[in-house]
Amino acid sequence: MVKRRSASVASPGSGGASASAPAVSQSAIKVPARCTIAALSRRVMQDDFVPFACLTCYDATTARWLARGGVEVLLVGDTASEMTLGFDRTIDIPLDVLLALTAGVRRGVESALASVRGTHPLPMVMGDMPFMSYHTSDDDAVRNAARFLVEGQADIVKLEADETFAPVIAKMVRAGIPVCAHVGSRPQRVALSGGYRSAGRTRKDQARVVRDARALQDAGASMLLVEAVPEETTRKLLKATSVPVIGIGAGPACHGQVLVLQDLLGLSDRPPTFAQPAADVGQVLIAAARSWRERVAARSVGPSPYSMRG
Repeated sequence: MVKRRSASVASPGSGGASASAPAVSQSAIKVPARCTIAALSRRVMQDDFVPFACLTCYDATTARWLARGGVEVLLVGDTASEMTLGFDRTIDIPLDVLLALTAGVRRGVESALASVRGTHPLPMVMGDMPFMSYHTSDDDAVRNAARFLVEGQADIVKLEADETFAPVIAKMVRAGIPVCAHVGSRPQRVALSGGYRSAGRTRKDQARVVRDARALQDAGASMLLVEAVPEETTRKLLKATSVPVIGIGAGPACHGQVLVLQDLLGLSDRPPTFAQPAADVGQVLIAAARSWRERVAARSVGPSPYSMRG
């Protein structure tokens, strides 16, 4: 479990701050401009910490609105392969496409700065290293991870890994690249597993997931993401590690939670069982499309705002 600090509050007569000391107004408390790994790490060390929210995002416009909503982490995931490009696997998205999407999300986040300044920090942007971008050699892995920070303007990179990837993560960290290690269910292995599978459901596999998490943390990973495991496995993982842990389909105990945005918005035809939609945006889109079609058919799109100049 993450070691947590509790803030001590001085009471009158306890030798602490005087009861007559002026209170600090909320307006005097400076809100950081951006969420950082260090800030999240400090946050989850508190006894009464509030879990942080993470969502996938693949474009600048959506990033701007999610930033205004106060989401702390935006993951430009390889799920863009399915959600944006229409493939049925995450392994089909090219590295250069994910780099471009990550840079777009960063620009969208930055465009929200004026509207959120002083209310909450802008979200971190997490780049997702796609299939075969870090598998062929350590040199290629470090180079490609660095591209996410430089070209994609990401704050941190995520990669699906087990304990055998500890050496390459150590090399990334040595180069100055923050890493989030993804353990548990690993969708990029779908060709081997024959489909998306949960993990950590037997004692042996539970021990493997926890061992992977600990080894990757010890290699220098700043964060962990655990996917599709029983809550008992999550609890053991949390007890064995000391960095922020993001969960997806892993129960409520994690320090943060992530969902694919389309699942949250009700846009997925077959969302995973752990994803409970917060909206029915699909029906909103259908209604808007029908309304536009009717306006076009009735020639009620409005007059041109442009006049001749001569």
